[in-house]
Amino acid sequence: MLLHVIARGKIARSPEADLVARYDKRLTWPVKLTELPETGGRIPDPQSPFKTVLLDERGNDLSSQELAATLEKWRDGGIREARFVLGAADGHSPADRADADLLLAFGSATWPHLLARAMLMEQLYRATSILAGHPYHRAG
Repeated sequence: MLLHVIARGKIARSPEADLVARYDKRLTWPVKLTELPETGGRIPDPQSPFKTVLLDERGNDLSSQELAATLEKWRDGGIREARFVLGAADGHSPADRADADLLLAFGSATWPHLLARAMLMEQLYRATSILAGHPYHRAG
């Protein structure tokens, strides 16, 4: 299953960009990174069955195991692409939130956009490692 990370704004050269690149290289599942301008721009149309996950402060705070289980269920159910969308500074519209298959939060804290992108990549790596039985994740 393709993991498609779609983010508003350019990450440019930064420590966060280095983290995104590090986890992108580690992921064994196919990954696509798409950057959109702060306003405007268009998310590419999917070519296959997909699910949309919006990173949203009002979303579900899933554990790494729960995220892995969700990806596994989608993959095994024939979903070919999971889209993870990071919105602009003002977040997502009510209509986009209503249309999403999952609203995902990284706790109740507010995170800088670029750091949230790096955190998402790490969690995708961790979730796929869990599914592969890799020892990266140490459940407590």
